[in-house]
Amino acid sequence: MFLREINQPVTKLMGIGQIAARNLARLGITGVSGLLCHYPRDWEDRSRSVPLAAWHSGRICTEVQVLAQDWFGFGRMKTLKVHVEDDSARACLVCFNRPFLQKQLVPGSRFRLFGNFYYKYGEIQSTAFEVEPVSSGAGSGMSGSILPVYPLTAGLNQGMLRKFMQQALKQFAPSLSNEIPENIIARDSLLKKPEALRAIHFPSSFDELEKAKLTLIYEELFYLQIMVGCRALERRKSPAGTRSRKEITTNGGFSQGVKTPLQLRLLERLPFSLTSGQEAAVAELNRDMEGPFPMARLLQGDVGSGKTLVSFLAILKTVEGGGQAALMAPTELLARQHAENTARLLEPLGLRIAFLTGNIKTAGRTQLLKALKAGDIDIVAGTHALFSRDVEYSNLSLVVVDEQHRFGVLQRQAIMAKGDFPDLLMMSATPIPRSLALTVFGDLDVTVIKDMPPGRKPVKTHLAKNSNAEKVYDYVRRELAAGRQAYFVYPLIESGDDLTTVSSQVKDAVSMADTLARDVFPGHSLALIHSKVEDDKKQQIMDSFRRGEVKILAATSVVEVGVDVPNATCMIIEHAERFGLAALHQLRGRVGRGDAQSYCFLIYSDKLTGDGKTRLKVMLENSDGFVISEEDLKLRGPGQIAGIEQSGYLKLGIADPVRDAGELSRAREDAFGILERDPLLERGEHQCIREVLEHAPPFGELGM
Repeated sequence: MFLREINQPVTKLMGIGQIAARNLARLGITGVSGLLCHYPRDWEDRSRSVPLAAWHSGRICTEVQVLAQDWFGFGRMKTLKVHVEDDSARACLVCFNRPFLQKQLVPGSRFRLFGNFYYKYGEIQSTAFEVEPVSSGAGSGMSGSILPVYPLTAGLNQGMLRKFMQQALKQFAPSLSNEIPENIIARDSLLKKPEALRAIHFPSSFDELEKAKLTLIYEELFYLQIMVGCRALERRKSPAGTRSRKEITTNGGFSQGVKTPLQLRLLERLPFSLTSGQEAAVAELNRDMEGPFPMARLLQGDVGSGKTLVSFLAILKTVEGGGQAALMAPTELLARQHAENTARLLEPLGLRIAFLTGNIKTAGRTQLLKALKAGDIDIVAGTHALFSRDVEYSNLSLVVVDEQHRFGVLQRQAIMAKGDFPDLLMMSATPIPRSLALTVFGDLDVTVIKDMPPGRKPVKTHLAKNSNAEKVYDYVRRELAAGRQAYFVYPLIESGDDLTTVSSQVKDAVSMADTLARDVFPGHSLALIHSKVEDDKKQQIMDSFRRGEVKILAATSVVEVGVDVPNATCMIIEHAERFGLAALHQLRGRVGRGDAQSYCFLIYSDKLTGDGKTRLKVMLENSDGFVISEEDLKLRGPGQIAGIEQSGYLKLGIADPVRDAGELSRAREDAFGILERDPLLERGEHQCIREVLEHAPPFGELGM
């Protein structure tokens, strides 16, 4: 039996009634398997004595005698205080919400005491402590050992969870089957499943604990990569769509990554040459699209690296082969910009282009959909409207998803279902660290454009306290006087939008737009844009900003992607500490898109936390988006990075793809090696893998 096949509810365990079951449910634990997978967040060493006198060095573990009791406070706030001592010092136990300890901690009795202590009001004190009678002996499993420290919720304490876990282990662990192939367990000296599960909760030594961690971390990452690999194999089984790959690669005499006639015609019209990174990317995409199975590639590159042009060249190859292409963007603003750029660059080559969003009026929409179904449109750019129920394509052969992390799994699948196994090109201007790329997009081939177009000057970044904002404004005035433009970005649309903060302490876009126009930059045209502005109005404002009629754009992070104004040289982000590193990097990338030197000013609170200082220092010292994304991942963790929770993959219990990057690579090598040698997992040594996937998949259904 596999761990996730245990389907008994927690109430089958002695001592867990309806109240305890409701409390466990708040932790997401409803069954025995969920309880056993509720791994400790820490482990407490009770095998080593730490006297009260050493309170400042860590957690106390000592034997004490109760000296006296007294109370402080009145009414419901009345609190018990217990005075204890060991051979080294005296201390006070402050028993908040634990008046029942009055009958247990009676003067003269002796107990084993465990807890964190501090010095306050002239004495050593603790409010977070545990006690057990000396008479309970080592057999209780509470002292003289290494104990788990679990994540808790109201109504549960460590003692209760430890007892529940001991019962579950005793009753179910011995019959559990190994989920890792025996040859890997032997090769890496890993633990058997029953041993690993017992040792992760109640290890006999720290060496055994480390071996249990290694075993369970590897197991999680191994199955994650097995499932990613299965998706990759499944995609490679797909036919190459309604068009013939062989026909595409022979028509016109081009093959194996060589540029097509239409691609060459576009490049001849450009006033610049492709960078080496773009050249390599185009060659990779061309080879993929000529292959025997549909392309599935993630195209990464920093802001301004030229990913969009590479995608246009892929679109040309698709159209040249008789197919249609859909270019999907997360916002109407970005989708419209793609449509405009597509029309400017590709219409002169004879391509027929359309723009489709949810705001297209009924009459125009009907004609557009009719033309799309008839094959009279080669390229359609738009938002999620591209996969609406009434949208039909004649021969959808390429799907390009821009800013892929902003789309959920189901959205991506819905647009792919509109074609007959179309090629997929996902683009990201938010660089994805290698550890997450292997985890979340491990079934995709990855292309990275590292270089930038020649002539681009690095954006100079400056940090400034809020109290020094006026100096930043002075600098912006000089840039405006030189004919340049500026962005001012705020974390809130209006005061009161963030209920977690006193609104008067945080500047917002609406009120600051008025202040900037009236008091700070009078005489300079200013416009306000945010998510609540109607789409048509947004477009008018952005067009005015691009033409230079608006000199200052006050905004929220709605301008994070898709805004290209070469004359804008100043990006001012107020309350920069309230933005993630990826967002700050994206916003900084909105300037520096022309020949002039550009600047990014990160204005932060005068009361910046240590974590906030660390994050802003990363922005100051780095311009490489991949370095910044790695640091963002370290600081915030994979679960908080935008879009990762939508991936369908990252639901790990004990493994961390950043911390355990070495194990991730090893698990990937093992998993993909097994699938290459035995794609159907038919060999005897792989039987456990097949059975786990059939009967107890660790992560549920995986999305694209």
